[in-house]
Amino acid sequence: MSRTEFVIATAIILFVAFCLGWFANWLIHRFTRVAADDVAQLDRMAQELHEAEETRDQAITYLQQREAELTNQLAQTEAELRAAMDGLRDARHETEELRAYAEGQRAL
Repeated sequence: MSRTEFVIATAIILFVAFCLGWFANWLIHRFTRVAADDVAQLDRMAQELHEAEETRDQAITYLQQREAELTNQLAQTEAELRAAMDGLRDARHETEELRAYAEGQRAL
């Protein structure tokens, strides 16, 4: 192989390598390129996600407040029930005492 043939073969190999590199670069950019519509859609989805998270946080806060209110109301109702039961027990005891006293007065 003469010197001229070697230079031509080397030039052809380098040109083919350049073309393959350029084509690979074009393919990579073609597949990884993001369209403006896609970016706008991603921005819109991010905004909707942020709003959904805020709504979820508000719902959680409301539910926690409502749970605390209901727990407090339940405790008050149970206290009232205990007081009513105690009053009923005392009234029954007093009724039994009065009934026993009345029956003792009739027996005399």
